[in-house]
Amino acid sequence: MDVFARLRRRRRRLTVRARVAGAASAALASSDSGTVATLAGPPPVPADPTAAAFFDVDNTLLRGASIFWFARGLAAHDFFTTRDMLGFAWKQLKFRATSSEDTDDIASARDSALAFVAGRRVDEIVAHGEQIYDELLAARIWSGTRALAQLHLDAGQRVYLVTAAPVELARLLARRLGLTGALGTVAEARDGVYTGRLVGEILHGPAKAEAIRALSGAEGLDLDRCIAYSDSINDLPMLTAVGSAVAINPDSALRRLARTRGWEVHDFRTGRRAARYALPVAALGAISAGYAYHRRRR
Repeated sequence: MDVFARLRRRRRRLTVRARVAGAASAALASSDSGTVATLAGPPPVPADPTAAAFFDVDNTLLRGASIFWFARGLAAHDFFTTRDMLGFAWKQLKFRATSSEDTDDIASARDSALAFVAGRRVDEIVAHGEQIYDELLAARIWSGTRALAQLHLDAGQRVYLVTAAPVELARLLARRLGLTGALGTVAEARDGVYTGRLVGEILHGPAKAEAIRALSGAEGLDLDRCIAYSDSINDLPMLTAVGSAVAINPDSALRRLARTRGWEVHDFRTGRRAARYALPVAALGAISAGYAYHRRRR
């Protein structure tokens, strides 16, 4: 088999896994839709039921990478060693910084992402997530992005988060912010315990678009009336799967594309515009802080 045939086969496998991941995430979001409980009660029944807004999380809704803050919080609860955390973080950084869709890189990122939950109870992770949100995540929400999401809610539209982070974390963020629901990476669980395998693939790139399409079919959304928000050119499949797109705190590639296509741009960062390595730098800061915190605890 020549190299091009192998590449085509690998691409087909990725496409199939992306569709499986999207369908699994959409099924969970559809079951949550309109019923996500918040501190102030459930979101109102949408008055504009065919329109929705889809928000990326990392650097769009939340400063930095949510998975690293989540991992830092779990490390503080002795879920894994500092060495485990650093190894996991390095693989995730390589995957996110290079935007690679190579099968081996995705498999490595997938396996490392599962390492810290395999064998753990789902309810245990969720319970710790509540505390992690209060301690580490709440203060990192971009108020400008939160206000944009609220405008859609006030207009009677549904609002979903779409992220490569674990769906449990995504649903927690949506619930605490009073949003409709969330699409995220789905880890397989049996009898309430994580098996260490994913359902499909990490919800990244094309998988996000597949999840949005699957959710729109289940919820009766008109994708032409929907809008997507992101900071990254990696989310181009999601941004082009809907009728309108907005760049939030965009990387340089997305900023250029937004100008070319006439997309609205919002930058809520203060004092400077982030360079292409902004996400890795933020993530490394989280790793360093987590390492120092864990050492102090010991």
